Amino acid sequence: QVQLVESGGGLVQPGGSLRLSCAASGFTFSYYAMSWYRQAPGKERELVAAITNTGGSTNYGDSVKGRFTISRDNAKNTVYLQMNSLKPEDTAVYYCNALLWGKHYWGQGTQVTVSS
Repeated sequence: QVQLVESGGGLVQPGGSLRLSCAASGFTFSYYAMSWYRQAPGKERELVAAITNTGGSTNYGDSVKGRFTISRDNAKNTVYLQMNSLKPEDTAVYYCNALLWGKHYWGQGTQVTVSS
């Protein structure tokens, strides 16, 4: 079955960095685009970043452009989110997402808290 397992979240001070990872299994990873979403308390889930199956194209939400970088390693079935210059408003649960056969699959999420 499809599994997406996020890791790398935690508490970081404003201006700091974190790198999230999402290990995927149960499907042919290199065939599919992957995305990161986040959801803050009381807010809707929003797209943070997406990457094509080859990694040749990426796109980002306006609030993270220039600060976050999505990448993938198809040999390791893993997608990453490098987050720099973190702000308190980046605090949220971050989810890995795959759209497979018309259905969204989600990981369990990893908490990112940006606070001094």
